Amino acid sequence: MRHRIFIPAATALLFALAACTQDELAGDNRLPEGEYPVVIRATGLSVEATPLAAPSTRASVDGDWHGVTSVALKMGDAVKEYTVTASTDFKSATLSRENDPYYWTSRDPITVSAWCPFDKADITQMPAVKVAEDQSKLADFQNSDFISAENRKVEFNNPTLEFTHRTARVTIELKPGTGFTSVASATVSLVSLSADNGNPTAIKTYNASGNTYEALTAPQTVAAGKPFVKVELGGGTFYFRPQNDVVLEAGSRYKYTVKVNATGLTLEGCTIGDWADGGGESGEAEDLGYIYDSNTKTYTVYNANGLMNIAELVNGGKSDINITIDTDIDLTGKDWTPIGTDYDNSYKGTFDGGGHTITGLTFTTNDEYAGLFGWLNRAGTVKNVVMEGVQITSNQIYGGSIGGVVGYSWGTIENCSVSGSVSGTVYVGGVVGAQIGGSITGCSSSATVKGTVDVGGVAGEKWGSMTACYATGNVTLEIDSPKNLSGGGLVGFNGGSGVLACYATGNVTSTGSSTGNVHIGGLFGDNYTTVTACYWKNNQERGYKTAPESTKVDGTYVTWQNAVDAMNRALQNVGSEWRYELKGALPTLRKQ
Repeated sequence: MRHRIFIPAATALLFALAACTQDELAGDNRLPEGEYPVVIRATGLSVEATPLAAPSTRASVDGDWHGVTSVALKMGDAVKEYTVTASTDFKSATLSRENDPYYWTSRDPITVSAWCPFDKADITQMPAVKVAEDQSKLADFQNSDFISAENRKVEFNNPTLEFTHRTARVTIELKPGTGFTSVASATVSLVSLSADNGNPTAIKTYNASGNTYEALTAPQTVAAGKPFVKVELGGGTFYFRPQNDVVLEAGSRYKYTVKVNATGLTLEGCTIGDWADGGGESGEAEDLGYIYDSNTKTYTVYNANGLMNIAELVNGGKSDINITIDTDIDLTGKDWTPIGTDYDNSYKGTFDGGGHTITGLTFTTNDEYAGLFGWLNRAGTVKNVVMEGVQITSNQIYGGSIGGVVGYSWGTIENCSVSGSVSGTVYVGGVVGAQIGGSITGCSSSATVKGTVDVGGVAGEKWGSMTACYATGNVTLEIDSPKNLSGGGLVGFNGGSGVLACYATGNVTSTGSSTGNVHIGGLFGDNYTTVTACYWKNNQERGYKTAPESTKVDGTYVTWQNAVDAMNRALQNVGSEWRYELKGALPTLRKQ
């Protein structure tokens, strides 16, 4: 990224200096005035050219001195134009001045600044970086490059001057995505750029080779959510909006691999490094797996890495973001950390699964709150999530809230389903471990659920409202303490707001023994609230203090059709959009 430029005297003069005796020097350290001109031998520009077209008039951007005819050199208050003579391979050059050059006056270090290009009308000032608006032609791309060395110490015996690029280099590699078989005819621009110093707010890029495009920009920051990469292809215009600020630093190269889909641009990778190949300090970036829409302030997830990266964003402080999923997600083999691990980063946005399936969520943890989400804030909503084949185990010995979708919830959970297994200790449910507030509506679970205190097919403990939910999985209360324990096919411990139009069919059993109260029921273990049009099967008991409005489906006096009719009347009476239908052995839910 940095290029070394050496500034010794001319070779012959250096040899002559070496042969001088102390007597020939003027004073202890002074050199005879006007005897030793400063001649610059420039090397180190070894960067290989990225553009593959024919040479242009100026190519320092490509790593050589081809076509560079002069630089401005400043010593003290004086600035002079120095001539550039490139070597035959253009990888080195001699910078000299025939008339009125600078001279070495002593062997003390000197302070030097140099830059290219420069304004001949005012050579005394290093110009601000100003790049071309249209860099689609090679010459305009290369002529937008600025190189400089500012206030550098130069040693007499080792006169080295470091030059750096004053621009940032952006490379865009396009790939065809969904809806495109080729991106060969694309036009690529960088937009939302700073207008400081008269720079363009949009730059048309140079097609360096194949599907690779490049542009040089002034150093700046492009704000998160702003359109940054613009692609015009097939009559459509597409934008990439980065989810974090893009900090374009002088002398660095930023390489983005972008997939063009009919629905928009997605980022496959980003490399930040040196000027040559973008491969430096950060290495190849993992596919972010999501895109951000600044208009809706929504993050759209399109693969498993995206969901994991979203979890990191939320747990890192962006707890109020909105998230959607636009495809099925397979988390098999992924080391999952729940979204919102505790109260401090509890999820406050809206998560819309879009009815897509999330498979392979498997993890064992000692954390207190576990599920797809750990802690859902009262401002948060999780909806339209399908969880298949989850295997969640919590070994938290002092308690915890474990659920297939949410561990601990104050918010809204709607239209979510779970299959697989959920196992924990104190509050364990197929959908939610502990529902302290808010509501849970239109949710179901076929997962097997195991726990030690409050365990239920849908919720381990519930204090918010529950409407149109059902559970078909078996529930096991693993008794290993003297506490009061509750296990229910639907809810383990049911308090707070009422339960409307819900049912459970799983077997509820217990293992072990306790000196405390153990309450087990086909619907609830314990109930202390209003129950309306709810049904259960298989267990003999409804549960402790369960209201008479919960009814067992015995197949003779009460059938599932009877249950469906009653639950739908109750839902209609409260204006709910949810309805049951009986197309198989058991009722299922749909939203009108």
